[in-house]
Amino acid sequence: MDEKERYEFEETLKELESYRGRHTELISVLIPQSFTIHQVAKQIEDEKGTATNIKSNSTRKNVLDALEKISRQLKMFKQSPDNGLALYAGNVSEVEGKDDLRIWTIIPPKPLKVRAYRCDQTFLIEPLKEMIETKDVYGLILIERKEATIGLLEGKSIKLIDTLTSGIPSKFKAGGQSSQRFHRITEGMAKEFFRRVADAVKKYFFDLKNLRGILVGGPIPTKEEFLEEGNLVTALKEKVIAIKDIGDSGMPGLKALVEASSDVLQEQEIIKQKNILDEFFRGLNKTPDKTSYGEKEVEQRLNEGSVEKLILSKTALSREKIKHFEELAKKTSVKVYLVSNETAEGVQFDNIGGIGGILRYSVYS
Repeated sequence: MDEKERYEFEETLKELESYRGRHTELISVLIPQSFTIHQVAKQIEDEKGTATNIKSNSTRKNVLDALEKISRQLKMFKQSPDNGLALYAGNVSEVEGKDDLRIWTIIPPKPLKVRAYRCDQTFLIEPLKEMIETKDVYGLILIERKEATIGLLEGKSIKLIDTLTSGIPSKFKAGGQSSQRFHRITEGMAKEFFRRVADAVKKYFFDLKNLRGILVGGPIPTKEEFLEEGNLVTALKEKVIAIKDIGDSGMPGLKALVEASSDVLQEQEIIKQKNILDEFFRGLNKTPDKTSYGEKEVEQRLNEGSVEKLILSKTALSREKIKHFEELAKKTSVKVYLVSNETAEGVQFDNIGGIGGILRYSVYS
């Protein structure tokens, strides 16, 4: 999804999330990709029969009306779209005794893997919300002297991709080995193990698209020794954004590493917004003739084609206003950035109207 599509999808989900039925009469139907529409349509017809047994007249009517809307909508599809289909219907009126029966038909931006039918006081939107969670990728490395675990964090999904063992013995056997000689042997084995782990990290992470950073965990001082002596390539070493003391290994250790790094991960998202707003305010201060703000002025610059980057605040502008400016931006291939007031820069941006443009060339009013 581009920024515009993502924003509209987010707003639709927020709208659906805001509704609460007076009774269990809001219907959600989730159809996975490549699933038979006819089978779902049959289920809806069966649900109509079940709904006739609802005791409350108003609830029965609302449920049946919603099911009928969904049934009609399903007839518009010969088969499930490539990414599946999500249908939501129900009476969302906030006034007792007044009907506001509505239906939403959503083709998800990513393949829907869940099949569900639910009649409840709220709509089932969690499977769709997961699709818009950030999908920036973070590499995960757990390193101790006996074992290393390599994983990935994609959105909120943690995946273990490899485990390596060092073969370093815990104790030396009797037979004349001095403790000093044993120490030299084990240290050599540890360094060789660190190099093997570094090679594996390069294999998995070096060409990985959207790799935003690497999190490293393990006991003191092993993780630090790995970063110093493991010969991790510079391009990956520079991506290390957190080093945490973690005692666990395997999947429990990866989960603990992500949890311990939550502050760093949140900061990474904020940095995206901070960078574009820093660029805007720097331009406003140093090159005001290449910077524009305020609805009227920015709209004028968009219409004349001088805007290179358009910045819109989700917290200062209405949904309709954002859509209006996105449409203007689309005409001249302007890159759109959506920001909020979660940072000091965001608050400052909201205070000047929540809309600004970085221009392609100097414009004098």
